[in-house]
Amino acid sequence: MRMPRILYNFYERSLSKSLDAAKVPAHIGVMVDGNRRWAKQFNAPTGHGHQAGADKILEFLGWCQELGIKVVTLYMLSTDNMNRSVEELDELMGIIANTMDLLDADADISVHAMGAPELLPDYLAARLSSLTARVPARERIHVNMAIGYGGRREIVDAVRELLCDANTAGRTIMDVAESLTVEDISQFLYTRGQPDPDLVIRTSGEQRLSGFLMWQSAYSEFYFCEALWPAFRKIDFLRALRDYAGRSRRFGS
Repeated sequence: MRMPRILYNFYERSLSKSLDAAKVPAHIGVMVDGNRRWAKQFNAPTGHGHQAGADKILEFLGWCQELGIKVVTLYMLSTDNMNRSVEELDELMGIIANTMDLLDADADISVHAMGAPELLPDYLAARLSSLTARVPARERIHVNMAIGYGGRREIVDAVRELLCDANTAGRTIMDVAESLTVEDISQFLYTRGQPDPDLVIRTSGEQRLSGFLMWQSAYSEFYFCEALWPAFRKIDFLRALRDYAGRSRRFGS
């Protein structure tokens, strides 16, 4: 049974007021899962689910800006997703391109690309490159768009770049091996220079990482929500933040 709008609004305001601003995560990773299943519930085309999911991303980023969250990483398209039908991928790529246009219209958002651009259509890779090159006048939120992304691939790319960099500097493989540290690899990840995610949210009830930020999420808190991504509400998000605020982070200790 759906909550009446007046009660929903009251509950949303109550949740918002209960949050301690000092305990709101600085960086949130989100696995936007469930678009296809959402569409199937209504016997709608898959593309309708992807469009609803894209609309939810824009709404979600608005919530994050309201709450002062500085960095959001969105898992939008994995390397595994590239095996879907040509028809579905074509439609999905177009929806992603339209979403980029809407992000470009917000002067307070900066965007960083994560993934393998060579896996994307030329027009989408070019659009992504143009968007990431834009410098916002007043950055309120930084958005990492993981498109054509795979966690294992990211680590392999980081190690490859590290070795190429060492070779350019005239270092041998043995030199690298003897001095290699966690920080050495971290500085070549797609998210180099950014804080690791404090909280990772996955919608749709699935409880696995699916390769998302495998290195960076070593000490992240995880929150799994039953709602499919297009149906993810602000109160679902506020509950996730409340749950996060109540945890005691140990960072492996």
